[in-house]
Amino acid sequence: MDSIALAAWKRPELAFTIDYGQRAAATEVAVSRQVCAQLGIDHEVVCVDCSALGTGDMSSVAAADCAPASDWWPFRNQLLVTLAGMRCVVLGVSELMLGTVATDGIHADGTGPFFAALNQLLLMQEGALRVSAPALEFTSAELIRRSGVEAAVLAWAHSCHTGSLACGTCRGCVKHIEVTRELGVQPY
Repeated sequence: MDSIALAAWKRPELAFTIDYGQRAAATEVAVSRQVCAQLGIDHEVVCVDCSALGTGDMSSVAAADCAPASDWWPFRNQLLVTLAGMRCVVLGVSELMLGTVATDGIHADGTGPFFAALNQLLLMQEGALRVSAPALEFTSAELIRRSGVEAAVLAWAHSCHTGSLACGTCRGCVKHIEVTRELGVQPY
């Protein structure tokens, strides 16, 4: 939901979907292609199988003992930025925007200080790529309202962490249900 709303709000020329071996990757890729087509945004998929490194709901391995939540994948946002950033540099993209929102701060890699440090790190390297999280101060519902995303586009959102169909119980599904209710829509 957050990435769709960010794409509708900021209208980048190009959007990336990263298949890093997460359980819902196939559906995330299909949804991203559809949404980008509807929004008129070019779309690229970067595939790098890191499934052996993951833990938690998005992988097939139990969450690590140090996990702040069941959906924690060690260094996930750092990994995603690195993989997308590698492609950005090759394509001459100058800014990589992430759909991180205020509630993502449950994870250290979903906070302002993390993104500031990551931005500084990438700017030090060849390519001078900037990283931003334009919706970091918003809740998901606030971002969706601000973005003006059409309901028919947002309806494509796949939030489940555990597979291709919504399980209804993982943190991603629960967030999806809560946000749609906050927006005044009855989910499912």
